[in-house]
Amino acid sequence: MTDPALIAPRDKAEILAQALPYIRKFHGKTMVIKYGGNAMTDPALQADFAEDVVLLKLVGMNPVVVHGGGPQIETALNRLGKKGEFIQGMRVTDAETMEVVEWVLAGEVQQDIVGLINQAGGKAVGLTGRDGGLIRAQKLKMVDNQDPSKEHDVGQVGDIVSIDPSVVKALQDDAFIPVISPIGFGEHNESYNINADVVAGKLAIVLKAEKLVLLTNTPGVLDKSGKLLTDLTAREIDALFADGTISGGMLPKIAGALDAAKSGVNSVHIIDGRVPHAMLLEILTEQAYGTMIRSH
Repeated sequence: MTDPALIAPRDKAEILAQALPYIRKFHGKTMVIKYGGNAMTDPALQADFAEDVVLLKLVGMNPVVVHGGGPQIETALNRLGKKGEFIQGMRVTDAETMEVVEWVLAGEVQQDIVGLINQAGGKAVGLTGRDGGLIRAQKLKMVDNQDPSKEHDVGQVGDIVSIDPSVVKALQDDAFIPVISPIGFGEHNESYNINADVVAGKLAIVLKAEKLVLLTNTPGVLDKSGKLLTDLTAREIDALFADGTISGGMLPKIAGALDAAKSGVNSVHIIDGRVPHAMLLEILTEQAYGTMIRSH
């Protein structure tokens, strides 16, 4: 990374001028950002992320942050001597695990992010799905991959029933930056652990967001030879699913992204959270730091 002090004033002006059309185009628009991966665990990248979010807010955009916390949950469970169990990539969440998930996500992780954003000059507010009745959920029915007649019980893992974004909108209108933990509540007030990518995707649709940005530990969507695909349409993504180019851990991420792109979110960005300020570079410059999925 070049030291900003070494950049000539004229080049700095050029960089700012390049950002101007994007700032104008996205002024007043909502950006839903899924924060996870290295960007979330490396202290230097954490600070970059917080600065980026604050800058987007200051230039008139409305960032909404949704965060995960898989590694942090794993660490907490290990401390309690509990072994994480997964079925088809989903964490089996019994009542005790759910308690841990809640205090790690809604406590530790969320408050760290709120603190970082506030330290960078923003005004962040932490929410879970309970606040303002934000995320109503029900138990996820998980059908077996091999045998569709068989269902797995993964405990308190949730499927979104509905999202009421009024609390998020109220905060946005008031210059706050919402930071949301992916925990929903059921009809008997029980808690559900929900995949953060899914929450970010659904929230982007409900808020009619301009963009959904997913920070990951990969350069973006790669073709079969490992080359980065920087610009894809929803139709091209369908073809990549069909021929097996997109598989494994990328499947749920892209499925949520595709759903958002097909449901009115103008563009979805899957970007490399290991690159300093990748989010800013992706939103405010021509340069691609990941894969952009366009709705059409």
